[in-house]
Amino acid sequence: MPTEKKSKRTKKPEAKPNKNKVKFEIYGEEMIEKKVKLSGNSGRVYLPPNWVGHNVKIIRID
Repeated sequence: MPTEKKSKRTKKPEAKPNKNKVKFEIYGEEMIEKKVKLSGNSGRVYLPPNWVGHNVKIIRID
């Protein structure tokens, strides 16, 4: 009967990511943290006037 060698490697437990959250890595020029305010049937965030015409990315954090 052939003998089987046991592997000395042990599996590392995999980190279980939170199902509700994802990680983003963003490079940019400035960041402002604000609360979205109600505006009719939607939400609104006011940004500085010097941001007009620039591209922005909005990420919900909670």
